[in-house]
Amino acid sequence: MATPVKFGVGQSVLRKEDDALIRGKGRYTDDFAPSHALHALVLRSPHAHAKFTVDATRARSLPGVALILDARDVGDLGDLPCLFNLEVNPFTGPPYPILAKDEVRHVGDAIAFVVAETIDAARDAIEAIEVKWTPLTAVVGVRNAIKKDAAQVWPQHAGNVLFDVSIGDKKATDAAFAQAHATVEIGIVNPRIVTNFMETRAVVCEYDARRDHLTMTVGSQGSHRIREIIGGMVLKIPPEKMRVICPDVGGGFGTKLFPYREYALAAVAARTLRKTVKWTADRTDHFMGDAQGRDNATIARMALAEDGKFLGMDVDLIGDMGAYLSTFGPYIPHGGAGMLPGLYDIKAFHCRVRTVFTNTVPVDAYRGAGRPEAAYVVERLVDAAARKLGLSVDAIRRKNFIPPRAMPYTTATGKIYDSGDFAAHLKRAMEVGEWKEFPKRARAAKKQGLVRGIGLASYVEVCGTMGEETAKVLLEPNGDVSVLIGTQSSGQGHQTAYAQIVAEQFGLPPERVHVFQGDTDMIATGLGTGGSASIPTGGVSVERATRELGERLRDIAAEALEASAGDLEINEGTIRVAGTDRSISFADLANRPGVDASKLNASATFAAADGTFPNGTHLAEVEIDPATGFIHIVNYVIVDDFGVTLNPLLLAGQVHGGAMQGIGQALMEQAVYSATDGQLQTGTFMDYALPRAADGPSFVFETHNVPCTTNPLGVKGAGEAGAIGSCPAVVNAIIEGLWREYRIDHIDMPATPERVWTAIQEHHRQHNL
Repeated sequence: MATPVKFGVGQSVLRKEDDALIRGKGRYTDDFAPSHALHALVLRSPHAHAKFTVDATRARSLPGVALILDARDVGDLGDLPCLFNLEVNPFTGPPYPILAKDEVRHVGDAIAFVVAETIDAARDAIEAIEVKWTPLTAVVGVRNAIKKDAAQVWPQHAGNVLFDVSIGDKKATDAAFAQAHATVEIGIVNPRIVTNFMETRAVVCEYDARRDHLTMTVGSQGSHRIREIIGGMVLKIPPEKMRVICPDVGGGFGTKLFPYREYALAAVAARTLRKTVKWTADRTDHFMGDAQGRDNATIARMALAEDGKFLGMDVDLIGDMGAYLSTFGPYIPHGGAGMLPGLYDIKAFHCRVRTVFTNTVPVDAYRGAGRPEAAYVVERLVDAAARKLGLSVDAIRRKNFIPPRAMPYTTATGKIYDSGDFAAHLKRAMEVGEWKEFPKRARAAKKQGLVRGIGLASYVEVCGTMGEETAKVLLEPNGDVSVLIGTQSSGQGHQTAYAQIVAEQFGLPPERVHVFQGDTDMIATGLGTGGSASIPTGGVSVERATRELGERLRDIAAEALEASAGDLEINEGTIRVAGTDRSISFADLANRPGVDASKLNASATFAAADGTFPNGTHLAEVEIDPATGFIHIVNYVIVDDFGVTLNPLLLAGQVHGGAMQGIGQALMEQAVYSATDGQLQTGTFMDYALPRAADGPSFVFETHNVPCTTNPLGVKGAGEAGAIGSCPAVVNAIIEGLWREYRIDHIDMPATPERVWTAIQEHHRQHNL
């Protein structure tokens, strides 16, 4: 088979998706607007913790109001489930009802669902619902929640703790600290953030009374997961009674992976009224109703030998769950803790993990899902260790990196790194970032009244472990190829990536490969997209199914061309007898009389036994204005190891986007709740800052790839990596500058101008400057 050059794996093929999207031809859930559809709104709690009663009598009588649901109307539904539990010390979580009954536990908790002929009529009904509130004491912040006298979110969870478990070997870790030449400790906060994807969540539910069948169109990261949970576990209906369609999805980042209350409520309303019901979130719904991310408080210590070797690491991690357990919520801090040793040869490791309830919006996976939190802890700790011993931050990393000769390497938490050359990408990032010349740039900045800082973060993450994914590849009558797969694109470029995998086998240009996702009637199974698994798992399935289809087409062509299948080559939609002009096109094959239709398609399923471990180094250089605290990123270099690059353009887009999200968290993003009454104080874009183009640098991005030995394509997932390396790189750069100039060795994210300015002023006050 001739290997295509123009469209295959490794080529910078332009995204197929973009033409429609930039012309405004995309079809998102809110674009589905049947003229007969009813419109829905959610009544949300203004209190973080309160008892309540609801009287919707007057609201139900208003013109245009079709239905108002409260907890009494949905009592027969299942709760939203948490799909994670500990293998050791399993826990029982509290109920997460579709509508709160009698008591609310966070601002934005849903208490009623209003359906009306118009959105304005729904708003009028929302305002007319009479709710009597009896406020209760709320608790916000994990440190406050575990205090002895703290208000209880759930009475059955004493001290607001869901679980308190240990990972690693505490005895060995204590011994390492006992023999240490020195120890270093940091206490850091990874702030809570709100996803703020471009397209807010939406759902359209249509009910066919004749078939007793629901069709749900929803902006999600996985149609099958929504059907499994909302249909099977909440509505309690068989899968054949529900079809879920995911059209274009405008960003997901984990937050759209989960089932939500509004999906079940729209389905109930559609079945009850036998009419189409549509709900679209506004930005306030997103801030108060969608799962939020991060929110860890961590104390980390490192035991150090005199030469700078890491002897042991001990961590105390507390993760905020919010008021309820979202789909994977408890897994995020627990699973992330497994990556805390990072890229380092740390033989003794221990981590205490506690998950805690607070009167806030539930917390779940957000881009990276525990791995950014882990990388932030260890990379901040490594820099602190370097300062403690008077070593350079690059030297202490090189001294402690796991060497390539040690691969495969089993970490103290049981992760098996299959491949990588960590010192190599560190070295390259420093070369590109002109690290040796930094002192000159720092001196020049100081003459301008500015402080320069430079920082590193070398990260590793685990991904591609969502489970098995099946791809079906089929030849169409016109000779084009279709791919059916259960992953779900939310901006990653699956249409292009999968087309390139097909092109690698068949030489077809991207426009002749059609990828179908997000329809449970068309596609039998699917995991959806999350955990950077689509290409490491789905890509393998597509490659194998394409290869199998190629073998089947050769068999058909061999009969047509009266040749041996082994003498045939496939390229550009044609099968040819090698070295001759005898050939047959895909279209002629598909339409050949008497052809066995089952030979025109093939399926393959793949599940990774082990995860893939992308890794890399981020280098950030910042300029700090001490008069205002403003930080400007002046240089940013990324050198990553993704095993094999499928499409350099898609890859750069993923890395740039992830890095910008990390920069946003490092410098400006934070969801803030009032400690006195649990009010969300950053519930709009007036108060919650997002990075704009001017806040980001011009990234320099390279790869230093070492193929993955556990993935058949050699790839390592790439979708979340940018968000993992960026936070510690930026904050380490800020602290490097502040330490050199003012001996300030700590600042928590987000490093806002106010925080930086305040830290500098406090330094001046202490030193009478």
